[in-house]
Amino acid sequence: MKDQIRQVIREHAHLSVDVETLGDDADLYQAGMTSHASVNVMIALEDTFDVEFLDSMLKRSVFESIDSIAGALQEVGVPA
Repeated sequence: MKDQIRQVIREHAHLSVDVETLGDDADLYQAGMTSHASVNVMIALEDTFDVEFLDSMLKRSVFESIDSIAGALQEVGVPA
């Protein structure tokens, strides 16, 4: 799952650093992701994993790191 998350981030987050150099708990916003890019990441994640994030999950903290994204995906039913 985390490899797929990294691929989505690579394609949609427009980070100022290579996502492969970041730890799973690294702050993606500190790495250059904007709020606009996080929306693109969210949509791409929904398409990739065929899920829909709950309205209560649409906040910065959910998309702050690869770990937090993985946790959110598990919460909406994607197996680890």
